Amino acid sequence: MRAPARVGYHPPVAESPPDTPPDTPSDPPPVAPDDQFDRDLVASIRDGDAAAWGSLIESYQVRIFSICIRMVRDRELASDLTQDAFIKIMKGLDTFDERARLSTWIYRVTVNVCLSKLRSEKLRRHASLEAMAASAGGRHTDGRNELGFAQHREPEAHLGIEHEEERQRMLAALGQLSDEHRAILTLRDGRGLEYEQIAEVLDIPVGTVRSRLFRARAALRLALEDNPGTPESN
Repeated sequence: MRAPARVGYHPPVAESPPDTPPDTPSDPPPVAPDDQFDRDLVASIRDGDAAAWGSLIESYQVRIFSICIRMVRDRELASDLTQDAFIKIMKGLDTFDERARLSTWIYRVTVNVCLSKLRSEKLRRHASLEAMAASAGGRHTDGRNELGFAQHREPEAHLGIEHEEERQRMLAALGQLSDEHRAILTLRDGRGLEYEQIAEVLDIPVGTVRSRLFRARAALRLALEDNPGTPESN
């Protein structure tokens, strides 16, 4: 026998949640002090403040030179490329998208200036290789001995190198790497950039950054093993 239906019965309805404000966009992440300083500089430059250019140069000249000298391993050439990078920065600042970080954009300009110079030098050396060998009388020279690192010091000694001898050994090992490997090690271990920043600087996917960095470190390790330096005396 079926139970009598309850008159006026309706299934229970879930209670509505308490009133909540409509969805609002989350607050943007706070701007780092260095990034805010850069944004203020760009705004001042675009407003015609000539003194702001001096502040920009003062803020970035050591960092740019540090990248250049690791890339080309020649102090005089690094100084020239630092100036070339600043010229490109000055000419291209109007095209800078303020949604990006100024430092990342500046590092991209600097690395591209260095890579362009290195590629042109390779083409020039390749074209004149036979003439250079003839003028040297068949003698072979070690290019690393002509770089002058024993006489010159970088403004910043990054890469965790504490002793001059070890620093020179590291620079010599970097000189044996490809331009692309030297660039990614400079950005990551020299400047401390995050993978996403490096991807933006080099215009490559983050996954490529990780794999290239792995290969670059392996190549650097091999180069260091090939150049162990002078063992410490007991």
